[in-house]
Amino acid sequence: MLYITPVQYEDKIILQNLIQLYRHDSSEYDGHELNDHGLYLYKYLDHQWTDEYRHPLLVKVDDELAGFVLLILNVPEKFVKVSTSPETNVISDFFILRKFRGRNYGKQVAFQIFNQFPGAWEIRQTRGNIPANRFWNKVIKEYTEGSYNEIILDREDWNGPIQTFKNN
Repeated sequence: MLYITPVQYEDKIILQNLIQLYRHDSSEYDGHELNDHGLYLYKYLDHQWTDEYRHPLLVKVDDELAGFVLLILNVPEKFVKVSTSPETNVISDFFILRKFRGRNYGKQVAFQIFNQFPGAWEIRQTRGNIPANRFWNKVIKEYTEGSYNEIILDREDWNGPIQTFKNN
């Protein structure tokens, strides 16, 4: 059974640990480097509980941790976005542990999140992260029945593909 639950502040260490695995997996695409303590930094960790628009979620399969999703709902104007909708949602980070990949859990998580938060959506991938780009195009194509757009930005504030769609 798949569960998606909010990460409570008391469980911050769980998210911090999962982010280490996520950053390790994605480092070949985004160039993140370990610090002198052997850790990947994530400067927005505490912001997950202090910014009202951020929503950290844990993913569990049965009772086992399987990943996390970091959402930004109703993106504030200070953020760069490609959507013209005033209420745009963004999956800022999405991670499913290798053990659970290829078993449709990622798709199920995405569908549940999209259904729970209708509106305009932007899903971004780092340029060069071909596996993530394939995953999101496949999932969003199925979810929207092909009614989505993908643009490739090459700007200082974002460099890579972005899928956009509305589900409201």
